[in-house]
Parts: sequence; structure tokens; C-alpha cells
Amino acid sequence: MTQFSGTEKYYLDPELEAIVNMAIKMEKPLLLTGEPGTGKTQLAFEISRSLGTRLEILRAKSTIKGEEACYVQDTVLRLNDARFGTEQSDRDVNRFHDYIIWGPIGRAFRAEERVVLLLDEIDKTESDVQDNLLDVLEDNQFVMREINELVSAKHPPIIIITSNAKRELSDPFLRRCFCHHIAFPSVEDMRKIVALHFPEMKASLMEPALTIFYELRERGFEKPPATSELLNWLGAMIHAGVAPGKTEDLPFPGTLLKRTNDILSFRNKGKKDSGRKRGWGGGL
Repeated sequence: MTQFSGTEKYYLDPELEAIVNMAIKMEKPLLLTGEPGTGKTQLAFEISRSLGTRLEILRAKSTIKGEEACYVQDTVLRLNDARFGTEQSDRDVNRFHDYIIWGPIGRAFRAEERVVLLLDEIDKTESDVQDNLLDVLEDNQFVMREINELVSAKHPPIIIITSNAKRELSDPFLRRCFCHHIAFPSVEDMRKIVALHFPEMKASLMEPALTIFYELRERGFEKPPATSELLNWLGAMIHAGVAPGKTEDLPFPGTLLKRTNDILSFRNKGKKDSGRKRGWGGGL
């Protein structure tokens, strides 16, 4: 397994590069935190693509159970087969394995090569589910309780876990992970990120766009624009052949601001600023 050093579409700062490769080498789960849009989830995709490995994804939700991340039994199909027969298939109602649906952890453990396993937004789950999942991933095995069969990982997966800090993670969970917080990129780092996605972009477009972008982030919006929104905005302007102009008149504001209240707040501020410039007064 070679080193991961970023890709042509993913800028990797030295600190993140070091801990990613150490987690891979030591077979430790890597927990990534940071505000939405900073590339936590995308990192797993890029590691998979760069190293030429398969990616298995567990999209966490509040109702998920640790067991279903490993496997579930299709009891409805088994009941139907018991009732109507299995002449048209090669299933046997007496064979438990014929009715297993493997979850992302089960598929990762059973893979013939080392894969990347992404546990996305783990903070949406309950703390006991988090701890149960880490028990499974730490031991690289789980038991199919219906038949008391042990399933062990053929190759321990590369485990990437993301959290948006919607809920505190338990101490046992944190203790078992390497942790890294992806801070929001500085202007200089953002220039490098933009250059990866738009290598032909001229400074005459990039610099005013970045100025406006960071100014908008300081306005206290409910959901300030993130890196992904900036890239979408730049792409829209390139396709339309327009420049960013002034903040109050920027094109395609809906590519940067996503919450209704934020868009209305932006529009209302633009009207007030325009009124002041035309001598309408600033009483509102």
C-alpha cells in the first residue's frame, strides 16, 4: 500500500497527510471533524481512488443499529420461500447464509483486498452504537448471533470516520481513534484548492471572488458558505462568462448561500446598501 499524498482534485496539507498515512500504516480508525464542506467525506473517496481500492460507505443515521452495519437476515424472503418453495432459485430455507444481506462492514471484512471503509457522520448515532461499532472495527471481527459464526476481516480496512459535532462522541470511541480537525482553509490554502479544480483560472477572477467569499463568511449567516460552495460558484461564473462584481450584486448567490433565511438576509442587506448609495436614506 503506497502513501497517500493527495490528488489532482484534493489539496492535502502536511499535517493531515501525516496522520492519514500513519492511520493507514497502524490500522487505526481516523476520525475527522470540521464544519460541513471542508472535505472530510471527500477524503475517503480520494484515498480510495488514489490507492485503487474499493470504497464501502456507512451513512450513519439516528435509527441505525450496529448489527445492520455488518449484516441483516432477509426474513421476509425466507418466509416467502418457506411458504411458496424455492424451485425457481438456488436458495435453501435451511441455509442461513442464503438469506444474508451484508452491510458495508461485512462487505469490507469479506473483501479479498484491503478496502476503504467510510463511516459518515457518525455523530448522528447513539453513543452505545458508536462503541459497538468501534468494538467490531478494533477487533476486526463480529459474530453472526443467529448461528454463532465468527466473521473476521480478511484484510483490515482503511477506516475513515467523519463527524459534524452534532452530538458529543463518547470517550471510549475517541480513545480508539486517531483524531484530526480539518480547520477552514486560509486564503493561501484556498488559492491552492481552487487552482487544483480550475488550473486555468486567472487571478483577476480568483482574487475578487475570494475576497467576496471570505467577506460573506464573516456576516454571521446560519450556514456560511464552505469550500464546496465556493467551487460551485466559481464554476457557475466560468460557465456563464461573468465576473463576481461587487458583493451586493454578485451573480448566482444561491450557489453560495443555501438556507432561505441567509438568502433573504443577503438580499435585504443589498437593498439597504443600494438605497443608501442612491440617497434613499438608511432608516431601515
